[in-house]
Amino acid sequence: MSIITIKEVPYNKGKYRITSSKLFNDFLDFPFKLFKNDKMFVPSLYMDERNTFNKKINPALAWCEYKIFLAYKDDELCGRIVGIINNKANEIWKRKYIRFGWFDTIDDADVAQALFNAVIDWGKSRGLDKIVGPMGFTDMDKEGMIVEGFDTLCSMASLYNPTYYPNIMDRLGFQKEVDWVQYEISANQPVPEKVSRINDLIKEKYNLHIVEGLSKKEVAKRYGRKIFITLNKAFQGLYGYVPLTNEMIDFYIKQYLTFVDLNLMCLVVDDKDDVVAFGISMPTLSKAFQKTKGKLFPFGWYHILKAMKNYEYIDLYLNGVDPQWQNKGIHSIYYAQMNKNYIRLGSKMALANPQLEYNQAAHIWTKYDSKIAIRRRAYIKDI
Repeated sequence: MSIITIKEVPYNKGKYRITSSKLFNDFLDFPFKLFKNDKMFVPSLYMDERNTFNKKINPALAWCEYKIFLAYKDDELCGRIVGIINNKANEIWKRKYIRFGWFDTIDDADVAQALFNAVIDWGKSRGLDKIVGPMGFTDMDKEGMIVEGFDTLCSMASLYNPTYYPNIMDRLGFQKEVDWVQYEISANQPVPEKVSRINDLIKEKYNLHIVEGLSKKEVAKRYGRKIFITLNKAFQGLYGYVPLTNEMIDFYIKQYLTFVDLNLMCLVVDDKDDVVAFGISMPTLSKAFQKTKGKLFPFGWYHILKAMKNYEYIDLYLNGVDPQWQNKGIHSIYYAQMNKNYIRLGSKMALANPQLEYNQAAHIWTKYDSKIAIRRRAYIKDI
């Protein structure tokens, strides 16, 4: 009979760093080995993963605690998981949840159970009563296990998992908590004349305009903070959301706006020059990230730069509307503008970012030639 053992990757709270580079490297390497022959696997960059677990870099770790666990079957690494206690989320939502993320395993329910038990035991020791995931430290991290749409290549900013993961979750007694859906939209469909006419009337009525003619540096400096302030307002009230702090906003401005393609971005501002709605998309980098094998050097950067010049397929990353404007048809303005840009650039298809199935903003795609391509799920279980 096989023996399953669990090892915790040691972490020095005083120095805010992981103290075993070997075990941490094993944690980072595991999905590359697990999905070595899986053509649908889109890896993260090692550099980004390391930064996520570095308290000096990731502001969310000021209020999030974590433990990393590795599973071994007959001394061979066969699974990984991260337990996360988001103290701020629990306080805001008045919950006693422990999250799990970075969950990967061979097709073995016993291995998965051992990994979850490690997280559950930690959660119980802290007085928590439910385990939920897959989720990250914040809503800007990858979240949601694929339950439908395994034939669609994920974006580099979303989780990948094979078909057997949901089966394991069901076998272990997890239940659906929430679902996110991702729409696939025909990017070269013409904007209906009626939509354009109504959008013009809305802009005129509320004195709105679309930001144009600025450099990337000017956009980041003038509107960077305003974009994420609007995002905070738009996401407030959505499942488990914790408002971004000023430190986190600065972090994400550097992460997103330093390399965003202005051709694929739309900002709608009011007469006070405040951002009331925005959409940020990019050429899909999925195949480029597959070629990097998680590394920028020596040639990973080349594949990414090359992909950023190919507009055939688009990934939509961030979008939002200030709640005060959500019932005024503002969604249609920036979606239509981005649609026009896609046509101009010769784009064929766009994949929307995961949106909660009950979020009204996601329903805008039903007005276009679109379909739900991927469904993602957060699972929950009493502990």
